[in-house]
Amino acid sequence: METFAALAHGMAVAVQPMNLLYALIGVFLGTAVGVLPGIGPALTVALLLPVTYKLDPGGSLIMFAGIYYGGMYGGSTTAILINTPGESASMATALEGNKMAKAGRGGPALATSAIGSFVAGTIATIGLAFLAPWLVDFAVRFGPEDYFALMCVAFVTVSATFGDSPIRGLTSLFIGLTLGLIGIDKLTGQARLAFGMPELLDGVEVTTLAVGLFAVGEALYVASRRHHAEEKIEPVRGSLWMTKQDWMRSWKPWLRGTMFGFPIGALPAGGAEIPTFLSYSTEKRLSKHPEEFGKGAIEGVAGPEAANNASAAGTLVPLLTLGLPTSATAAMMLAGFQQYGLNPGPLLFAERPDLVWGLIASLFIANVMLLILNLPLVGLWVRLLAIPQPWLYAGILVFATMGTIAAKPSVVELSMLAAFGVLGFLMRRFDFPIAPVVVGLILGPIAESQLRRALAISLGDPIVLLQSPMSATLLGIALIALVAPFVLKGLGRFRASED
Repeated sequence: METFAALAHGMAVAVQPMNLLYALIGVFLGTAVGVLPGIGPALTVALLLPVTYKLDPGGSLIMFAGIYYGGMYGGSTTAILINTPGESASMATALEGNKMAKAGRGGPALATSAIGSFVAGTIATIGLAFLAPWLVDFAVRFGPEDYFALMCVAFVTVSATFGDSPIRGLTSLFIGLTLGLIGIDKLTGQARLAFGMPELLDGVEVTTLAVGLFAVGEALYVASRRHHAEEKIEPVRGSLWMTKQDWMRSWKPWLRGTMFGFPIGALPAGGAEIPTFLSYSTEKRLSKHPEEFGKGAIEGVAGPEAANNASAAGTLVPLLTLGLPTSATAAMMLAGFQQYGLNPGPLLFAERPDLVWGLIASLFIANVMLLILNLPLVGLWVRLLAIPQPWLYAGILVFATMGTIAAKPSVVELSMLAAFGVLGFLMRRFDFPIAPVVVGLILGPIAESQLRRALAISLGDPIVLLQSPMSATLLGIALIALVAPFVLKGLGRFRASED
């Protein structure tokens, strides 16, 4: 009953006119950037961080969540119409969706994608509302050593999940952890790695790092690729609506996709790619029309899209309850919380229930808005693909620079933006994941303070990290997560050499 009361209070916050406007702006922007290949919700939130610096925290976070949900919706449009997923999570959708579009059934493909996203998003948001309070009750019992162990799990799983190489992921993480050391040590008051520059005493701004890595780095990377294969846009022919048979073939995949997406998205190493491909393979096995797979089976669009959007709600579970980001966009949202001096976790539910429950309730509204926006405005989203890339990325660079100047007018800050932009470009060029850098900068100082608190309580005895059953378990999970990719890689090479 407490959850229903909290949701009702959150809905009262979410339906305030300004919050409704923020949600509408978020879902509109999110859908637009989801449609544009290469420009995802993480980049958009990064760009808006400095712009929203002085706005209302609740409204800004509602807008960021709307961008996240909208990006998941929009990625399916390009996956279906031009076989280019706007988001990596839409790769499974492209397998059958583009085949349907080429067969003249782009309308039903877009419809099952939008309705499945709405169904999955709504069910998963209900799951978020009921699971979050339980996790909060569990997390308030954590001691400093437990929190440090939890951060270790986050570091390892995020590094291993993003990108193809665990070594590259860990390298990115250590770059972020090193940047997190810059500034004044909160315990001793000593300056660290500031190199005599007063501007660095407050540490590296998360917004500057995020905008530099995601926006400037992405723009430089796109500019460096001179030759692009022109993608042919498949026109949406016929009716947008689904036939009775399409409905019958879609509703079970929607529910199964939700069951895959939400729990996997809530795991520290979850993400959206794993549940979408699991959903696709499951639908292929269970389908009464297996011969249609590879030629345009509607189940192959309905299931993965539901899993995709359910995982977005799942990602918010560890973010809101434990302060752990499990995706690049979640890392940007965590930066948004910290921008307003808020730390997601158990205390946030007690200190700012209006903000947390308003954010959760706004996700229901965002889902309805997205359903209304996506089907009638398909033509508008397709026209966005005609924007020349030089114009698009030149605008991103201008927006990134102006936003950084507005948040913190300083030559040093602009120089850091340029340096992080070059770093982001090099990381993209050599296939190093970017998200672990941001996670390291945000969570590194928190992990350090929790470790030092635990050691201070135990008078410097490191065995305290293994005395708590929770801490020992989490450290064990972190160790397994660290070693497992290397073991699996070694086994793969061994089998290949035997063959």
